[in-house]
Amino acid sequence: MTGPTRIDVSGDTPYQVLVGRGLLDELPGLLTGAEQAALLYAGPLASHAEQLADLLGRAGIRTLPIEVPDAEDGKSIGVAAGCWDALGANGFTRSDVVVGLGGGAVTDLAGFVAAAWLRGVRWVPVSTSLLGMVDAAVGGKTGVNTSAGKNLVGAFHPPAGVLCDLAMLDTLPHADLVAGLAEVVKCGFIADPAILDLIEADPRAAQDPADPAVRELVERAIRVKAHVVSGDLRESGLREILNYGHTLAHAIEKHEHYRWRHGHAVSVGLIYAAALSVGAGRLAPDVAARHRAVLTSLGLPVTYEADAWPALLAAMRVDKKARGSQLRFVVLDGLGTPSILAGPSEELLAAAYREVLS
Repeated sequence: MTGPTRIDVSGDTPYQVLVGRGLLDELPGLLTGAEQAALLYAGPLASHAEQLADLLGRAGIRTLPIEVPDAEDGKSIGVAAGCWDALGANGFTRSDVVVGLGGGAVTDLAGFVAAAWLRGVRWVPVSTSLLGMVDAAVGGKTGVNTSAGKNLVGAFHPPAGVLCDLAMLDTLPHADLVAGLAEVVKCGFIADPAILDLIEADPRAAQDPADPAVRELVERAIRVKAHVVSGDLRESGLREILNYGHTLAHAIEKHEHYRWRHGHAVSVGLIYAAALSVGAGRLAPDVAARHRAVLTSLGLPVTYEADAWPALLAAMRVDKKARGSQLRFVVLDGLGTPSILAGPSEELLAAAYREVLS
């Protein structure tokens, strides 16, 4: 069996992302010195949580299993507070650790719980979804949702390491796997066009967890994110490019009361960002058309409802990337060349949304 690929994420607190199959045995090595590990997981992963608890027990680490609501329902202050109560009741100290087993929502929550407990303890995401592997688990952004929007409360808190066991994708629902590919496509457009070439060569292979193409796509997407966050942990500059397509995506998620998959919203957001890039005179129309072709080949949504525009525009105005009353969008000046568009006119915003309707 091929060993794990180790991708370095540098910065003030460097760590590695491990990608491969059968990686769970690597977890105890990331928790050296811990007497206890709080294991946050959603109900559907109960059997995997038991497996991890047994593994950690054999390594001499006592496990506190904490089941949390699945998906976005678990990303709330109330759920986080319940986790903190459990840590307090079990005497968690600075040398102990939080493990998040699940998709991006669970690992976002686990990281936030760890960031706030005793002002920061170690944590490790064990990603079980494609979206989690290529996006949420890498980079140290943690957080929860509020009624005002997604991820508006959080902290930058890099993990001690990240495990991306591709075997977990074998049982992932196909719709969730495809949704995760939207973030992979994003990385192709902002930094690594080889990702787009791979998908265009065989869209079916990109949707088969057992195909070597999936491992290459995951590793390439993680390398893009690792490179960006290594130079900008706190989103003060370069890291903002990772939000390509996300301004509208987060607005759609809020409008849908978080019932849409994140990757589906990002897919529509990418279409919008590309249209905005063309409308601003930054991007050639054929590159925008390539967005629609690649995303459609994977079965991802590329349109949204017309009458939602006023609500979406209002939601975008409270996006984390806004500066005062000025909206900011990541756009493309060319393939692999992202930049910032600040304060676009209402007319330009509306015209770009019309492209989402077609």
